[in-house]
Amino acid sequence: MPIDPELLEILRCPDSHAPLVVDGEWLVSTAPATRRRYQVQDDIPNMIIEDAEVMEEEAWIAVMKTHGVVPGGGPEGSGGT
Repeated sequence: MPIDPELLEILRCPDSHAPLVVDGEWLVSTAPATRRRYQVQDDIPNMIIEDAEVMEEEAWIAVMKTHGVVPGGGPEGSGGT
């Protein structure tokens, strides 16, 4: 069972407080300063900062583009924050 969209709306990166996107078995922070990703196992996200991985910038940018997220600004076309 994938992450419930309503849950994804309220979940935030515990480090940067940025929104998250689902990328396979990971929740990826949309914050360019941290580029953290949190593993999802058995449909349960592990949101412990110490267990998170920091993505290489190029890989993180590719994930953001896949999900239509402007780094640091939210979805494309939204005007950002």
